[in-house]
Amino acid sequence: MRVLFRFLKPYKGLIAATLFALLLDVAGALLVPTILAEMINVGADGGTEHILPMGVAMLAITVVSGAGALGGSYLCAKLCANVGRDMRDAIYDSTLRFSDGDFKRFGTGSMITRTLNDINVVQQTLMMSFQMLIPVPIMCVMGIALSFSIDAMMGWVLLVVVLVVVALTAAAVLKAAPIFERLQRFIDRMNTVLRENITGVRVIRAFGRDRHERQRLDTAFSDYATSAIRVNTLFAGLDSFSFFLINIVIVAVMWLGGDRVGAHAMQIGDITALIEYAVLILFYVMMAGFVMFMVPRAFVCLNRAREVIDTTPDITDPETSRQERNAAVDPAVEAKSDLDLAHPKVACFDHLTFRFADGAEDTLQDLTFSCRRGQTTAIIGPTGSGKSTIARLMLRLIDATDGRVLIGGRDVRDVTQRELRDRIAYVPQKAWLFSGTIADNLRYGDANATDEELWHALDVAQAGFVRELPDGLNTRVAQGGTNFSGGQRQRLAIARALTKKADLTIFDDSFSALDFATDAALRKALASEMDDAAMLIIAQRVSTIVHADQIVVLEDGKVQGRGTHEELMRDCPTYREIAYSQMRVAEAGKETDR
Repeated sequence: MRVLFRFLKPYKGLIAATLFALLLDVAGALLVPTILAEMINVGADGGTEHILPMGVAMLAITVVSGAGALGGSYLCAKLCANVGRDMRDAIYDSTLRFSDGDFKRFGTGSMITRTLNDINVVQQTLMMSFQMLIPVPIMCVMGIALSFSIDAMMGWVLLVVVLVVVALTAAAVLKAAPIFERLQRFIDRMNTVLRENITGVRVIRAFGRDRHERQRLDTAFSDYATSAIRVNTLFAGLDSFSFFLINIVIVAVMWLGGDRVGAHAMQIGDITALIEYAVLILFYVMMAGFVMFMVPRAFVCLNRAREVIDTTPDITDPETSRQERNAAVDPAVEAKSDLDLAHPKVACFDHLTFRFADGAEDTLQDLTFSCRRGQTTAIIGPTGSGKSTIARLMLRLIDATDGRVLIGGRDVRDVTQRELRDRIAYVPQKAWLFSGTIADNLRYGDANATDEELWHALDVAQAGFVRELPDGLNTRVAQGGTNFSGGQRQRLAIARALTKKADLTIFDDSFSALDFATDAALRKALASEMDDAAMLIIAQRVSTIVHADQIVVLEDGKVQGRGTHEELMRDCPTYREIAYSQMRVAEAGKETDR
């Protein structure tokens, strides 16, 4: 509830206005039957001259009550929409600070549910609570008080019936609460399975697994449907019983009221008022019961949203001031040699060791190397050797278990994440493009880049196909870039990184979808483009990194060799084995001679 109050607090004025409007609606609803009863009583006694003024008063009260109902509905909708928007913003802002481990803990399907469905449930329940739940105590107290003012016995009848309905509603809600918690988990599961099926539809068809995936979907949907049916059955039973009780109360009021009128304990018009009070109270209680069925589910959803909002990220910015951070240059990495003066270190791995939280052994062990300005550093190794983990450590998507990653002479943990990533351009393994235009995607690297700078980046990235498109830079890009081939997506992602003009550009196996001719042309263009920056290439193909100034060979998370292609072909068996597996011995020798 504290989370909900946190989001309601900025709207105190709107809440007060909403409650006042709803109070007008409730008061009007109860005053109308009171005046009607008085009209009947006066008319029965022959005082017809008072009927017209009472009718005008009833009409005025109806107009005020109707205005309160309309105003209350509008204000309530506005309040709940604002709260829902703020909660979604808070969840989104929280996820922007998440590390890789934080995302994996929640899962993509669950995050979609928490952002959309869960907040929808909270928003709808909040709106119904204002309109149907909060007025119930006022309606019950005022209605029963008016009933007692007419006749004590009739007041007791109404009070007992209300208590019975409230008790039954509370019992049904308690029984439904655990079912709602399961419902949200089933929605998570449905989202996960649906997302897997949509994104992997080609693989499903290629392997003929349509029937298997259909069964998975059927199971997920059936689990949700079973729980939903149980909840709806509970509500249907309560709903039916409430309507039955309303009719019984009407019969009881007419029967007992007739006796009371005959005994001159009350007037005939009072029966009408009592029936109206009973119907209004029980109707509001019944609607409150419907809302109460949603309250447990809303609490579950609210708690799931709180888990995301209140999660402390594994990776956080340092608490030291900017001035202190700027002064915290490690003396061990300051320029001291001629090499350091000619090619200053941009990034360093200083005896770094990394192990995943659920890992049984280290992914990287005692890793030490530097990326220098104006030079190309390459990393190669077998699958699973920890190559991509290096890129994630440099971007501080994960933190080292031991040792340090240094950028510009400072530990990345002593630099704000924004400041760190402003100095790095990154091309991921899976090239991802956003919906919009090609220009929009390239300006992710630099929002102020001119069209000339975009075209230059495209030319360096060998993305000349953009010039042949009818709309050029304004060509539409589908979500994920699915309207382009894999090679085209990679070249556009490379152009986006080049637009940024960062101190360090990381290519994480970003040339795998390119043919050898395009790969060679791209590397030649990059060589002249990166004179004032450091370049780190993580690759599987030896031909991609053969001309790198420094090649780091990884195997099982350990450095097996470091040097140029020629030095590694001579001194590193692991590198030599990789090279020979990808090219003939003669070709490997020719590459060495170039």
